[in-house]
This record gives sequence, structure tokens and C-alpha cells, in this order.
Amino acid sequence: MEKLKFAVLGTGFWAQFQVGAWGEIPEVELVALYNRTRSKAQALAERFQVSNIYNDATELFAKERLDFVDIITDVDTHFKFVEMAADAGIKHIICQKPMAPDWETAKRMVEKCRQKGASLYIHENFRWQAPLRRFKEIMDSGIIGRPFKARVSFLSNFPVFDNQPFLKELPHFILTDMGSHVLDICRYLFGEASKLWCQTRTMNPGIQGEDVAVVMMEMANGMPLYTEMSYASMVEHDMFSTVNVLVEGEKGTIALGPGNSFEIRTTTTRGTSLEKVEFPSYGWADPNYIVNHESGIHVNRDILNAMIQKGKAETTGEDNLETVRLVWASYESAKRGEMIYLKNFG
Repeated sequence: MEKLKFAVLGTGFWAQFQVGAWGEIPEVELVALYNRTRSKAQALAERFQVSNIYNDATELFAKERLDFVDIITDVDTHFKFVEMAADAGIKHIICQKPMAPDWETAKRMVEKCRQKGASLYIHENFRWQAPLRRFKEIMDSGIIGRPFKARVSFLSNFPVFDNQPFLKELPHFILTDMGSHVLDICRYLFGEASKLWCQTRTMNPGIQGEDVAVVMMEMANGMPLYTEMSYASMVEHDMFSTVNVLVEGEKGTIALGPGNSFEIRTTTTRGTSLEKVEFPSYGWADPNYIVNHESGIHVNRDILNAMIQKGKAETTGEDNLETVRLVWASYESAKRGEMIYLKNFG
């Protein structure tokens, strides 16, 4: 098959890992990079041997013949570039998470692509982390019986603002930044929620948004699910770039963690078994954060399979809209101090 040609819009910090992940998929070819600061696009182009560089997205869409685009810009520009791509006739559009800066804009993005006959995909990679995929396989095997309670945790003191200083200025932070991942993982593992309650706090005096959030959900099957997210937590086993999970079932428990150990412990009446998930190495990926960087290959492959009609992508715009619903319902709950019934939200 002829390689699918694509462009990347945005060459900030995360783009190097996204481009590196695409480089592991031989069926695609990166032909152009856009960034408003041309020198940043130039640097990434030299590193990954990309021929065409633009600091004008309109010019890029006019000159390049593209099968798809991958948008890796700041969240406030996502709708703008999705709209430009759809209007330019691009039929497959990938957008970095979080999908949009607010709930209404996310809905507009999905509707815009629907009207233009374009497929929208969200680059939600955490659910594709190898330990989480294996965790779900074990849980779905039935070894612990029917789950009746679960906890999903992200606790870290990593200096995330050093690499991405713009995060300091966001009026909404951890629920949009990490909550997009954590709440999507909850949906991946346990299905949809029926109601939630949320509380947030800001511990870092140098940021605008919240850096601590707790979300308590009741899932559609009645199971309680506790989620916690924090960039203010000094813990023994820091969880930066991944999550820890504990699921309790009628016949046992499964635990992922602690920290970045990538160990899965399954406990039943027969005792506890331990499985450690291992990763290959890649020149473009940081071995300290391989769980996150390597997952980009798998989400990209899943999206590509949908483009070439070999399956349906997990993280379509329509599907991710339900994760966005959880994020903004959580903000509404924290604001009002009330339980939110999701069927009545949005």
C-alpha cells in the first residue's frame, strides 16, 4: 500500500515523542511541520528529516496533499486548526488531548467534523499504556470475579511546569491535563459513570488552576470508583507518567503499582502472583518515561487502522467527548459542591 502522507501542526515539547512514535509505523510518511515559531519547526525537521516547514497553516493546507493531520498545539488553538483542516478537505484529523478548552467547544469540534465528513480522533494515549492493557486483560479474565470497588490514582510532585510553563497560566489545570487521562482510563476499564462528586484544591501558589482533584464516581453498574489526581504529592512511589490502580472483586484483587514499577499483583485464595511489564527501547523516547512515550505507537496504530478501514479507533472524537463530559461535570460539581448526574449534564 502507498504510504499515507501527513503533517504535524505544533512542534512544542510533546511533538518530539509523537513524531518519534509515528516513525515506528512504516505505512505513514511525515511530509510537513507547522509551528508559528519557524525555528522550532526547523529544529524538529532536522532531527526527524522532514522536508517541508511552515509558519503559516493556511499555506501548508494549500500546498500539501495530505491524507491526515496531527494537531499537537496548545488546547486553545485546537478548534481553530481542526476547523481549518476540515475546511481544507482533510478527511482524517487527529487532535492532542485535552480535546478542547471547554465542554461547548469540544461539542463544536465533533459537530464540525461530522458536517464536513471528516473523522476526528483524539490522541488519548494513556489507555494504551502496556501495563494498563495487560491489567484489563487480567481483570476481564474473571480471575477476581465481579469487581465491586476500585481506585485509580495519579500522585506526583514532578516539576511539570519546567518543560511546559504555559500550564501555570491555565485557569483549569489538573482535571483537564491529567484528568483527561485518568477519567478516560476509568471509562476504558469500567465503562460509563452515572454520577460523580468532585473536590479540587490549589496547593502551588504560582499557578492559576487546581493541582489537586478527587473525583468519586458511581459507575453505570453501581460500582463505586474513587479517583485522585495531584501534582502536589510527595510520595514514596511517584506516579508521574502513569497511574496506579486497585480493583477489588468477589474472588480477589488486582493492583498495578507501586509508582512506576509496572508491576501487576493478582491476589486470590491461592495467594498473590506478580507480573512485571517490560518495554522495548527507542532512540527518540526517554527511558525514564517509556510507559508514556511507547504508548503513542499503539494509539497511532489504532487510529491508522481506522483510517485504512481495518477497524474502529477507540479514541474517536465522539468517544472522547464522554471523557470531556466527565472532566467538565467534575468542575461543575466542585464549583457547586454537589453530586452531578451525568445524564443531566451537557
